[in-house]
Amino acid sequence: MAQPAPNEIFQFSIVSALVDGVASHGIPISALLTHGDHGLGTFRNMVGEMIILDSSVYQMKSDGTIVPITSPSEVITPFSVVTRFEPTQRIKAAFSCKADIVKLLNEMFPSAKNHFLSIRMDGKFKKIYVRTAGGQECPGEGMIAITSRQRTYKFEDVRGTIFGFRCPGYVMGINVAGEHMHFISDDRLKGGHVLGFDSFETDGEVDVSVAMCSKFHMELPTDDEEFNHAALERDSEAIAAAEG
Repeated sequence: MAQPAPNEIFQFSIVSALVDGVASHGIPISALLTHGDHGLGTFRNMVGEMIILDSSVYQMKSDGTIVPITSPSEVITPFSVVTRFEPTQRIKAAFSCKADIVKLLNEMFPSAKNHFLSIRMDGKFKKIYVRTAGGQECPGEGMIAITSRQRTYKFEDVRGTIFGFRCPGYVMGINVAGEHMHFISDDRLKGGHVLGFDSFETDGEVDVSVAMCSKFHMELPTDDEEFNHAALERDSEAIAAAEG
């Protein structure tokens, strides 16, 4: 199978499906990896957070453990977003808070308000705050209930990688508008969905690599009764609250 073109985004399912608790079925991780080598998402029944770096996939669980996915054909994702990442701009930057990335991206890509951006940051972080979700406790339980039980962690003086996407506002409900990023440490022992971070002001610049993405491909679940019967009504406030 031919490789996907660089910096095209492939997405399986939609975020509103997770809000409605559609998470029992999906596609194998092996199929997902045919569309990209960097990405994020979740796993069957929304158990933990997914990060994909250089085609390696990790499951970051609510108990703080990190599980490498070594049999991708046997593991299912109900929602995920990937790209074959080839950055078009690189810069070193320090951050005092998560909001600084918004300013930096606007400076790097002033004409990309209505485009997708894929973002990778490698370096040492002074502090990074993450959360991980434990998954559904009953069939059909929605993302809002799951994230109400999420575990949060603070890591200090940690080296690692953040990867994620900035999505334009008009896709809210299909995806998450704004910055949606996951983190994993270099030793692959810590990680989760990024809530906040800062880096060191001196000798602590982070390597930031970014690509603008103008092609977006989406695959919806088939033969999935949960998806077929879901309301899939956009609830922007609930999604924003769940994704932090």
